[in-house]
Amino acid sequence: MLAITPEKIILVAFFLLVGFPVHEFAHAFVAYRLGDRTAQLFGRLTLNPVAHFDPIGGLMLVVSILLGSGFVIGWAKPTPVNTSNLRDRRNGEVWVSLAGPFSNLLMALAAAVVFRLVYAPGTTLPDQVFQLLFDFVLFNVMLAIFNFIPVPPLDGSTLLFRFVSPQTAWRLRPMLAQYGLFAILILVLLGGPFIGNVILRATLVLVGLNG
Repeated sequence: MLAITPEKIILVAFFLLVGFPVHEFAHAFVAYRLGDRTAQLFGRLTLNPVAHFDPIGGLMLVVSILLGSGFVIGWAKPTPVNTSNLRDRRNGEVWVSLAGPFSNLLMALAAAVVFRLVYAPGTTLPDQVFQLLFDFVLFNVMLAIFNFIPVPPLDGSTLLFRFVSPQTAWRLRPMLAQYGLFAILILVLLGGPFIGNVILRATLVLVGLNG
């Protein structure tokens, strides 16, 4: 049953207005700096959320959050990159791919620093402020860790292909591209509690609440 609460609205807004746009902009920006202007030509070298919005991915995000099942699924429009334009085709593709999750880690670190600065005994700030900061760190850590999974279409797959032999990468790419989404769903269903625990522990360490 769909239930709309302020917390869920904030979560949807985070992904659609901040998390996804910054992530995709990071891909576009690094690709641009490494010689590929494809994203710029498609109007994707921007932080404008509209440019990165994917209707199906956005709808899936809203429904999964409003259902409150604890399983959040959604995506932005993939950033177009022509790897043949990159000055370093082999390593350049890795840097472009990793730029997305690294942007989320940087946002998580920035919010964690703010949390540590304002979180103190006797503070007069409302509890909602700390909750918003904590959630901002948590959601960015979630996006970063999830995207590091080495399965297409996630960013970590590029890192996988970089460190295996070209022959192995040639064999893996079509297979993982075909069954990648199924592999991700199985991983989330079977390893969801473990992944969630890793995300929570990493967030607690960043904000200084790890005991």
